[in-house]
Amino acid sequence: MTKGLFITFEGADGCGKTTQIELLDKYLKENGKQTLLTREPGAKGLGTKLREILLNYDGEVSPQCESFLFLADRAQHIDCIIRPALQEGKVVLCDRHTDSTVAYQGYGRGLDLDRINMLNDIATGGLKPDLTIVFDVDVETSMQRVGKEKDRMESAGMEFFNKVRQGYLEIAKKEPERVKVINSSDTIENIHKQVMELIKEL
Repeated sequence: MTKGLFITFEGADGCGKTTQIELLDKYLKENGKQTLLTREPGAKGLGTKLREILLNYDGEVSPQCESFLFLADRAQHIDCIIRPALQEGKVVLCDRHTDSTVAYQGYGRGLDLDRINMLNDIATGGLKPDLTIVFDVDVETSMQRVGKEKDRMESAGMEFFNKVRQGYLEIAKKEPERVKVINSSDTIENIHKQVMELIKEL
């Protein structure tokens, strides 16, 4: 059985990762690859309901609760969607995954990083992406791109998102073989070219 490829796209809101993942999905399909384009939170099925809670619940949500909701979504996503697609030999393109929890709940909210990594490992059953691309952009630019209409996570403020950005850069330093950083202040076309270079190496 052919093993598929698991590629995750990461970065703060407004970094351009969703545009880039859609461009890559289109390119791969045009070149005869079977792909699965998915996201966290909010993959089809139960994930859509969890996403609604995580992004739009208007009451207080504790950092621990927030973390566990993301992990519950991830466990469902891996077991019911990602693993079966990889077993079918598909290229799985995922908009956010484990590194988001480390960056947002770990570095951003200040939860224990070792515990988050352990819980991520439980939620994924040890499955790791073959490649993770972090789209790095300064916080001022990312917030301008998001605009005035912000969900609960996007409304966390400048200090929080500076911590998230530094978190992503720390993750890349710790796992340079898996995690690659692209400057997403460049044009959409130039960023896509850089993504393609990383994909070709796989």
